[in-house]
Amino acid sequence: MADYRYKGINIRNKVVQGYFSARNSREARKAVKEITAKFAIRVTNLEKKRTFLYKAQKGLEKPVKGEQKAFSKEDVEKALRKIGYSVIKVEKKLFDFEFKPPCKDVVMFIRICADLLREKLPFDEILSLLSNDIENNTLKNTIKDIHQELKEGKDGKEVFEKHSSVLGKFPSYMLGIASTSGDMASIYESTAKFLERDEEFKKSLRQALIMPVVVLIALFGAVIFYVGYIFPKTAELFTKYDIPLPPMTKMTLMISDFLQSNILFIAGFTIVLVLVFLQLIKSERGRIIFDKYLIKLPVIGGLFHKTSIEIFSRVFHCLYSGSGENITAIRIAAEACRNKYIENQIKTIAIPLMLKEGTGLVEAFEKTGVFPKNALSRLNSGAETGTLKMASLQVANYYEKETTYKLKNIIDFINISISLFIMVIMIVLTLVSSETAVIRPKMPGMQNIG
Repeated sequence: MADYRYKGINIRNKVVQGYFSARNSREARKAVKEITAKFAIRVTNLEKKRTFLYKAQKGLEKPVKGEQKAFSKEDVEKALRKIGYSVIKVEKKLFDFEFKPPCKDVVMFIRICADLLREKLPFDEILSLLSNDIENNTLKNTIKDIHQELKEGKDGKEVFEKHSSVLGKFPSYMLGIASTSGDMASIYESTAKFLERDEEFKKSLRQALIMPVVVLIALFGAVIFYVGYIFPKTAELFTKYDIPLPPMTKMTLMISDFLQSNILFIAGFTIVLVLVFLQLIKSERGRIIFDKYLIKLPVIGGLFHKTSIEIFSRVFHCLYSGSGENITAIRIAAEACRNKYIENQIKTIAIPLMLKEGTGLVEAFEKTGVFPKNALSRLNSGAETGTLKMASLQVANYYEKETTYKLKNIIDFINISISLFIMVIMIVLTLVSSETAVIRPKMPGMQNIG
């Protein structure tokens, strides 16, 4: 979120100013309208906090350069003079873009915080150290902002939620909770563990799927080129003299004619189909349907399903602190599980059953139809013995190990399947080419010898 400052005149004709945060300029304008209506203020100026580049000098020392976020150039000059600097130049940064930092940088920040908190280092000092050592500019500026806002006495949950676009929704929520918790180190440790596991799974999945997809696309393109362009050139000789063609050659030639005649339609239809699919999975309902069938796919469906249950269990373990607060823990864990269908089932079935009918947690989970029997059995044992928090961690660790081994097997299976598929395609193309090669055309004026 970006910070904004407004200035205006109230009904007593006095100048007033205030601050608020918004995701974009449209939300900022909407907020200004609400402020105008609520407080009867005529807003005369709206400024967004931007990055300014400065050059300043203290006494006879060497001039220093730097950058500072502020609402205006005058604010930067005033701040520099306040700490004894003579201002040489202050100008707005031309390209003031902030890109979301890589997940590994966010994980490193949280992991270092967890380690230093265990060493009993004050959180204020930790943020001060990291704001100077972090290399990613976006994350560095975010840490500086968090440090400053916490020093100003702002609520930790609000501060971290404000920076969720940089840190991520779940990490921001967890770090916000940690700021008001008596065990910050434990929550930071759990958050770092979750993010590391999540990133590890994504990396392994990319390694498992990207190369096979690239190979299949290349193979598909080569087959289309062969059937649509090279093969017709070879077969022209036979069609020219009306020679009967073998079955495979005849079928291949028919496919080639179809591709040549309808290439624009096929290309257009494919593009439209892809765009419709992308639009579908962007919608809430479409994403739920997509994720519902994703976990039912053969081979990889179970992997996605159990990984989502693992994430849910791990987040639930981090947040659960008693029966009075487990609804919030369940809701946040459902949102973090990375499957909209599972999230929807938990939110629309399990939570209402627990709130309206007083159904037990495990029984409510069972009604959703998305929890494996092993997970339900372990959670039920935990609920009966009062160790539900520990049971959820055991479920998470169990599925982490299972999905890790399963992913390795899936990678091997995919690689073997791709190799077999390539072999089949090459055999088919070889048979078609061989069949074409043994055709003996009867040229005009020649006698068939035999």
